Amino acid sequence: MSQEFIATGRRKEAVARIRMSPGTGKIEVNGRPFEDYFKTINLQNSVLAPFEIVQAVNTFDVIVSTSGGGVHGQAGAVRLAISRALTEVKPEHRAVLKPEGMLTRDPRMKERKKPGQPGARKRFQFSKR
Repeated sequence: MSQEFIATGRRKEAVARIRMSPGTGKIEVNGRPFEDYFKTINLQNSVLAPFEIVQAVNTFDVIVSTSGGGVHGQAGAVRLAISRALTEVKPEHRAVLKPEGMLTRDPRMKERKKPGQPGARKRFQFSKR
């Protein structure tokens, strides 16, 4: 069996675990082709961005297992996982990916609901009289 690189990426509530191995560029997400899972071109480009930056398009097969969050969060999680796996493949990739922001975990999360109000920041309607 050829060498396999395993990495994890997170974004919002989404978690993506990937297994990357040298191959022909086939990407499978939760047992479905990558184009079927991420339907819009923007999401597909977001996922493929790390490969384009290091000029490694169609050189790795990726099997993705993703859960939680929505499709946008999952695409961000897959992108981070792929970037981390690429730095595992070749440590020199880090110098190229880091300035592009591909290795930065986006820390923004949903703010918690506070007691005594209907949402995180929304207040109940104020009545003067």
